[in-house]
Amino acid sequence: MEEMKPCTANSPPLTPLGFLERAATVYGDCTSIVYGTNTMYTWRETNLRCLRVASSLSSLGIGRSDVVSVLSPNTPAMYELQFAVPMAGAILNNLNTRLDARTVSVLLRHCGSKLLFVDVFSSEIAVEAAAMMSDPPVLVFVADKEEEGGADVADRSKSFRYTYDELVERGDPSFKWIRPESEWDPVVLNYTSGTTSAPKGVVHCHRGIFVMSIDSLIDWTVPKNPVYLWTLPIFHANGWSYPWGIAAVGGTNVCLRKFDAPLIYRLISDHGVTHMCGAPVVLNMLSASQDSQPLKHPVNILTAGAPPPAAVLLRAESKGFKISHGYGLTETAGLNVSCAWKPQWNRLPASERARLKARQGVRTVGFTEIDVVDPGTGLSVERNGETVGEIVMRGSSIMLGYLKDPVGTEKALKNGWFFTGDVGVIHSDGYLEIKDRSKDIIITGGENVSSVEVEAVLYTNPAVNEVAVVARPDEFWGETPCAFVSLKPGLTRKPTEGELIEYCRKKMPRYMVPKTVSFRDELPKTSTGKVMKFVLRDIAKKMGSTRLSRM
Repeated sequence: MEEMKPCTANSPPLTPLGFLERAATVYGDCTSIVYGTNTMYTWRETNLRCLRVASSLSSLGIGRSDVVSVLSPNTPAMYELQFAVPMAGAILNNLNTRLDARTVSVLLRHCGSKLLFVDVFSSEIAVEAAAMMSDPPVLVFVADKEEEGGADVADRSKSFRYTYDELVERGDPSFKWIRPESEWDPVVLNYTSGTTSAPKGVVHCHRGIFVMSIDSLIDWTVPKNPVYLWTLPIFHANGWSYPWGIAAVGGTNVCLRKFDAPLIYRLISDHGVTHMCGAPVVLNMLSASQDSQPLKHPVNILTAGAPPPAAVLLRAESKGFKISHGYGLTETAGLNVSCAWKPQWNRLPASERARLKARQGVRTVGFTEIDVVDPGTGLSVERNGETVGEIVMRGSSIMLGYLKDPVGTEKALKNGWFFTGDVGVIHSDGYLEIKDRSKDIIITGGENVSSVEVEAVLYTNPAVNEVAVVARPDEFWGETPCAFVSLKPGLTRKPTEGELIEYCRKKMPRYMVPKTVSFRDELPKTSTGKVMKFVLRDIAKKMGSTRLSRM
């Protein structure tokens, strides 16, 4: 058996890009993309459009190892670029559309982006970001004919050298897309949220994205020809790898620029939507909508992030949504843990079903191993649902590492495991449940907010003595940043809550801004002087849910 070895015939690099080529053959006449009232493509057309864009990128000198960024909501162009950019051999970098210009410039500079595709309604931010850079990327304008004011490119800034439509038109549809030389070649670069001071660029390879895409389809039991509504931003960990996965099964992508509950219900009805993803805030908005009626057919929703409250789960299920819950990180390229449902649980009371469904669950079939370990000994904790430890993982979809951060990479990937920084327990039945986030991350509307970064901004205010930021429950967003502040003694005038919030608005993306500022004479500390955030979390929880206007 020793002569049996890998060869070119049996070990070509795995890549998710081949899903599109196959979809064009198998599902060529099936609808691939629907958007607005007039935009519709088939899989054959989508494949040709992606090849044309890849060809144009290649003609512009974009190739292997070059980073190409995208700043766009879930439009047809955004979906196409998930294939077109890596088909040119480049590395795809999706940017969060909720970031401010300064943060965008920091990330573009960090990754050395050569070209930036910009949605029409993000053009001002992109131009401002480019102006902050000594060597900015080439800007490509992406119009939107379905939105009022989105189609007129005549007055676009001179900063934009090309338009997306021009790249589609000039490209060669017979372009031979560039296959990876190795399945370990980088294919995507994602930045974790709240990284303005120390960007954490997560790099994934073709192999990892291929495995995660297939694994996600299997775990969620996605059939052929699903109708998928893009309520989850694609810039969030590449839409949990579903852009490629939906191509693999020849589904219909119903694109959605922004979340609007009545519009979503209409799209579900008009297009026969079968699947959608989103943070728990999506469930809350859909179930709380006054305009909603019980669905005519079941719709599968996959949610992740902070555990959805039992009341929200029950309310959404009563509308006809079939909810699945999972867990993943930017570093895992999607959800590698899911609350695999057992038939016998259907006989339990509704409150108990909701409690079980709120747990994160077990590893997906394509993932290798997940454990909870004692941070001191590194040994597995007891499976009793009470003993906490750090969640660790190993599997094919784990990142290659953090861009330009060998220290951070070594800290996260050690002893054969990926250390998540999240704290959890393992129940006696083997199901994982998150108990806390040791990285002090606040998940608001699906966005990750680093409390440390918010604190750093507040500390720049001359009136602030001490500050600690924790999560406060929010009826709309799930949770929002809550800042506990002590002021410097001897102030002639003390700032108000509104003034500190406005101070933050000028210095950080809107979703990171604290919605609550609570003034304290002194913050609670341990004997060694460390702020006891668990005490503040309890206080914030007892404050109840915020009911502020939507951001």
